[in-house]
Amino acid sequence: MNSIYVGVDIGSVSINIIAIDANNELIFKLYRRNTGQPVEIVKEALNELKKNLKDMQEVAGVGVTGSGRKLIGYILGADIIKNEITAHAAATTYYYPETGTIFEIGGQDSKLIIVNNGIPVDFAMNTVCAAGTGSFLDHQALRLGVPIEEFGALALKARRDVRIAGRCTVFAESDMISKQQYGFTKPEIIKGLCRALVRNYMNNLVRGRKLSGKYIFQGGVAANIGIKAAFEEELSHEVIIPEHYDVMGAIGIAMLVKEEIESKGIKTSFRGFNITRDNFVTSSFICEGCANECEVIKVESSTEVIAMTGDRCGKWSDSVENQISYRQETFAR
Repeated sequence: MNSIYVGVDIGSVSINIIAIDANNELIFKLYRRNTGQPVEIVKEALNELKKNLKDMQEVAGVGVTGSGRKLIGYILGADIIKNEITAHAAATTYYYPETGTIFEIGGQDSKLIIVNNGIPVDFAMNTVCAAGTGSFLDHQALRLGVPIEEFGALALKARRDVRIAGRCTVFAESDMISKQQYGFTKPEIIKGLCRALVRNYMNNLVRGRKLSGKYIFQGGVAANIGIKAAFEEELSHEVIIPEHYDVMGAIGIAMLVKEEIESKGIKTSFRGFNITRDNFVTSSFICEGCANECEVIKVESSTEVIAMTGDRCGKWSDSVENQISYRQETFAR
């Protein structure tokens, strides 16, 4: 059987699921909007993956990253669960070994990753200010009545520069209205918005850090060529957008789980495609075992408790993980 490795990136805006083969070639890719039902979307994606698998292919490992990685990792029986910084750096340095700086902008957050000799040595994240994320552009595109897919191309048509306040969405909208009243065109205002997002990104994340090497721009916002142009203008340097810019986190975590499985020679803990038939229920309770009174999150499938998390001491989470490990070891014998 030929082994494939599955990477899942659970973000607040999108859910990305990919599969790579033993040579790190991408053989399956699915990008979906997160509509607030990540479990159902993942189940649908697994069904799609199963349909695309050939007779001589089997899942040898599963890795999960992203803001919702813990829940989905528990449900899938992931072999590794790691943060987005590690996952993005793994994929980017594989495709571009000379990477020095990674700009990653998604719908709800943005990241800066500094790489030295293929290893991430520094990073910064913006999870608070929407003006540095894709949601900022989505909001302004709606305000201007322009499809977000056309945003970048229109920005490149601007004949004049106009500065738009980009410190927050409220200031930006007020400034947009003002500039429209002064007679600036939509392409000029959109270019100003792109430059405002990049300016906000540089002020909030770069903050004097020394940037070098190849500049790589990824994440959903990398589809906007207006932002790419704004970065290049800001840096006076070429900025590269990878072919699979929108799923680099998922590719990275798949590469990491492949390395983990192959180096240790272990069997995957993936719970199999049959989980698409299960119903998963999430509930919570307050543990009164000590003064901490932790809120414990419990995830149950149709037949068993598959995860508990949130307890500081590990009383509940360890008990479930130990049971799962015991079943896996028994199955492997």
